[in-house]
Amino acid sequence: MTDLRPLSELGRRICILGPSNSGKSTLADAIGRRIGLRVIHLDQFHHLPHTAWKPRPRDAFHALHDAAIQENDWVIDGNYSSCMPQRFARATGLILLDVSTLTSLGRYLYRTLFDRRRVGGLEGAPERIHMDMLRHIVVATPANRARYATMYDALPLPKVRLASTRAINEAYTSWQLDRVRA
Repeated sequence: MTDLRPLSELGRRICILGPSNSGKSTLADAIGRRIGLRVIHLDQFHHLPHTAWKPRPRDAFHALHDAAIQENDWVIDGNYSSCMPQRFARATGLILLDVSTLTSLGRYLYRTLFDRRRVGGLEGAPERIHMDMLRHIVVATPANRARYATMYDALPLPKVRLASTRAINEAYTSWQLDRVRA
């Protein structure tokens, strides 16, 4: 089993970063239920509900983000580098999901084809395969993984890096998390 720091050491304001389709939202949901934190899915703040993932205006997204991080207790999943500095300034812990591009691609295809109850999905926007997302996963994910690893190494927060599906599964077991929503 991977040597993990206890979940309690990450505090009451936890950021989860990682490539698209790495399991950030599912992990955030499980942590939130386990230790009683508000779960914030940044994709839901960034996109307008009942659209085909149409982004909100940048100022509106930042206002939602900045108001949410002022609360005392939360677990937040998503990247959105334009508002990372203020998020990291408030965070008490960080989890990096550092899964491979192939894993991200497989998870994306699975969730769009078979998982109709996706955690962190956009209200009123059914999951569909989009060429833009496939391109993003294949082209942007490798560079993003390197960027997130550099940020992770530089941040002076209590943190956990989960570098494989196996490591993520071990974290669920060690932290006594349940993937299934109640």
